[in-house]
Order: sequence, then C-alpha cells, then structure tokens
Amino acid sequence: MTKICFCGISGNGMSPLAQIMTLKGYEVYGSDRSFDDGRDAKNKQALLDMGIRLVPQDGSGITPDTATVYVSAALDEENPDIKAARALNIPVKQRSDLLAELFHQYPFGIAVGGTSGKTTTTAMIGYILDMQGQKPCLINGGMLRNYELLKGLPNFIYNEGKYCVIEADESDGSICKYRPQVALVNNISHDHTSMENLVKYFQTFADNTTGTLVVNDDCELSRNLRHAHKVSFSVKNPSADFFADNIKCLADGIEYSFRGQTFRLHLFGAFNVSNALAAIAVCSLTGVDPLAAAKTLEGFSGIKRRLEIVGTDKRGITLIDDFAHNPSKIASSLSALKEYPRRLLVMYQSHSPFSAYNTGSEVAAEVARVLGPDDIFVMPEVYMLDKEKDKGITAANIINEAKKDGLKNAYFLETKENVRRFILENAKDGDCIVIMGARDNSLPDFSRQLLAEL
Repeated sequence: MTKICFCGISGNGMSPLAQIMTLKGYEVYGSDRSFDDGRDAKNKQALLDMGIRLVPQDGSGITPDTATVYVSAALDEENPDIKAARALNIPVKQRSDLLAELFHQYPFGIAVGGTSGKTTTTAMIGYILDMQGQKPCLINGGMLRNYELLKGLPNFIYNEGKYCVIEADESDGSICKYRPQVALVNNISHDHTSMENLVKYFQTFADNTTGTLVVNDDCELSRNLRHAHKVSFSVKNPSADFFADNIKCLADGIEYSFRGQTFRLHLFGAFNVSNALAAIAVCSLTGVDPLAAAKTLEGFSGIKRRLEIVGTDKRGITLIDDFAHNPSKIASSLSALKEYPRRLLVMYQSHSPFSAYNTGSEVAAEVARVLGPDDIFVMPEVYMLDKEKDKGITAANIINEAKKDGLKNAYFLETKENVRRFILENAKDGDCIVIMGARDNSLPDFSRQLLAEL
C-alpha cells in the first residue's frame, strides 16, 4: 500500500484530496499547525473518522517509506515537514499537482474558475450531476451542506464514473495545470495577484480547454476570453445563451425566471442566480436538461460559510458567517444583505498580510460604498500577521481608508476578543451581525459562541 503525507491537511483544499486518496486505498497521514495549536477539533475528528493518521507538524512524522509529501501552497521550505522530506529525498509536491493528476484520470473533466463564486458554483454542478444520477467525483473548497451527514468532511463526492468536477484556483497560478473538457469562468476581479497576471492565467485556462468554455457575459474580462467554442450566461443580456430575469429577494432566498418558468434558490444574493445559471449551462453540456437542472437546484442547501445563517436570537438578531475575503466577494455579500431592511454590524478579518497590502484600499472603498450611515464595520488585526516581518501592514490602515471614503462607523479593534465585547455591547434588536474572513478556521466557532452570548 502506497504511503502518502499531506502537510496542512486541515485546509479546505487539502482535506478533500486526503479523504479521496484514503478511499482509493492509499495509506494516508498528515499534519497541520492548527491541530498542534489545539484548533480545528471538528476537522481533526472528521479526518480521524476517515482512518487518516495525524502527526505533529515538526518533521518527526515524515518516514523513509513515504512515497510523496503533498503540501499546501501556504507553506514554504522552512516548514519542518518539508525539511524532513527533503533530507530523506522524498518528493514534495503541491496540492494542485495531485488535483491535476486525479482530474485527468476521468474521461470528462469540468473545471470551475473565477475570482468569486467558484466554490458555490462547483458545488451546484456536482449536486446537479449527483441528483441526476451521473455519479460525479466532486473536489471542492467548501463544505457541502447537502452532504453534512456523510462520514468525514463534506467537501467532496467520490465516484469513479465519467465526470470529475473541480474548483480551479487562480491564486497561485495552478489554474493553468488543468486540461478540462468544459471550463467555466464566473468572473475576473482583483485578488491575490496583479490583474495582468490574472488575465493571463484565465486565458491559459481557456486555451487548455479541449471542449467548451462557459463565460459570464456580465463580466467584460470573462466575456472577452478567447476560445473557439463559447457558451454565455447572463442576468443582464437577454441574448446570452442562458439568461435569467425577474430576480426577487425572498425571506428565505431568491426567486428568478428562466426560459418561461419560475425557480427558487434557498440562498441569499442575486449573484447566486448567476452562479445557478453557470451551473445549469455547464450541466447542459453533459446532456442534463436545463430546466431539470434549474429544478434540481431548488434542493441545493449551499456551502457552509457562504452567507450561512448561524442563527437568530430572541431579540431578532441574526448572525451570518461568511467566507468573503476579496473586494468583490465582500461587496457581493454585503450588497446581498443590504437587500433586506436592517442594520448591519460587520466584522471583517483580512486573511493574510499580502491580501491586506494588495487589496486593502479596494476593500475599504467597497465597504464604504455598500454600507449605510447606520451600519458598523470593525476589524481585528490581519490574520497571521508577523509584526517584525510585515512592518507597516495593519488592518488599521484599511479602517482609516474606509473612514476617508466616507464610512463613519469604522473601528480597528485589534483582537477578536475586543470585537466580541464590542458586538455584545453595541448589538441592537433586529440587527444582522456578519463575521467575514478566510483561512482562520476558528471563525465558525467564534460566530457560534457569539450568538450564544447574545
């Protein structure tokens, strides 16, 4: 039995691959700093339940009989496990290398790209194909609420059939590694790297697509990607191949019209209609009837931490947990919540010093644009900030920019504990509290504890 190790195994990109390789018969073990620090207990137990052995991330678990060590893109050569693997001449590969290898084993590959919405859209495609009896393999970056009762972490569906559906990440350029039969580009906006690099990545992704490229007609950069066979979707242009209109916000989701029929999604935000159209368009290329796909999505429960309602207390205060972490995602999520008449009290934690430096001013501008005069915006310090290495980078800069952009109620509170106290002291009946941020897996528990205290 081939033995492989996953370094950073609790991550949303690593954990589905580790679980799938276990089901394929490999001997899988892994490490994560979160586990060593006593965090991510639920993830840890879920992986143990799958039969995956966990070791400390100090290099001691790396043994000579290990065939390959797969690492998260967030780790560098100073990581103890990577150093140990190098010393033993064990191959060290990126997560995306394994994802590409698995993806290309399937006869029909579907890859979902875009700076916003790809996790939800990937899940929608996998859900439609699964409910339509196509038995897909789905490898996703978020937890699928429809599959929460299954063993392990619900961020994958494993089958050895015809279709493999993956979320293709542009942040590190790994989107260029995949050769899909069908590729989707939801949108292209500033995140992770320069716009010039992003456009190059997505054009390479399009060039590598052997069949059909599905593009969002409402995004100019997506629409302008070059490919011999393109299919478009839109909520603005009736001439697009897949078009929806009459979008209405409901108390429990959203309603829209598509090809003469009315459908509902149990998700918030008009942007999810675009995601649904993208999924319907992709699935139509596998032979699924578009109206049947739209009807199937009425049973789709969404992704954890994508505008997830944690709960509502006796005072009518609703708490939302959200993964948004770049300017367009933050704007989309807050705009969706502003469709409802209530005050927003928003905490956003920037997920990395690079993100805070690269897109902080854009985040400030979008937050100031979307939030109203009564809404409140607070930030703790940037996640994983090293004050010695990351000098000059601080969430306080983003707050100051937001104030300059006209947002009156914006506060830098430094720690999540300070945020907790501030929210408990300032929340009013009927408020909507939003906890936003990526990478920090303690945020869901922070949200739930906060709701309990409210």
